[in-house]
Amino acid sequence: MSNIIFNEHQRSLIEMNPNVTSVSDRAIQYTPEFKLKAVQENLQGKGPSQIFREAGFDLEIIGTKKAQSAISRWKKIYQNHGEQGFFEERRGKGSTGRPRKENLSADKKLEKAEARIKLLEAELALLKKLDEMERMAKKKRF
Repeated sequence: MSNIIFNEHQRSLIEMNPNVTSVSDRAIQYTPEFKLKAVQENLQGKGPSQIFREAGFDLEIIGTKKAQSAISRWKKIYQNHGEQGFFEERRGKGSTGRPRKENLSADKKLEKAEARIKLLEAELALLKKLDEMERMAKKKRF
């Protein structure tokens, strides 16, 4: 997420660009056509700042780092999924997520249980030491 926060005036200026679908306080959503064109121009040797300037963006408002990171991200999508990667929603696809507890093998369950036992034993040892230190402190006061 960007450190730049757009005010109302900046958002309206950015939204007027035909290469933008929407703008929030921190993020700009670009059209798939612009993303594809930007990647292709970048692969031909144009720099991110030049691409964004020629597309009508004010880099004083959006920042050069946003342009560089966007092009870098889009190049990865282009390399992995081709042109179609810009025209379909990809968020969440191929994500493995958190492993389910029900589907764990017996070895994995045992491994998790042993790790939990070790953690609880360490916690118990720490509490015992703390209790001992409190008793010693009380003896010294009296």
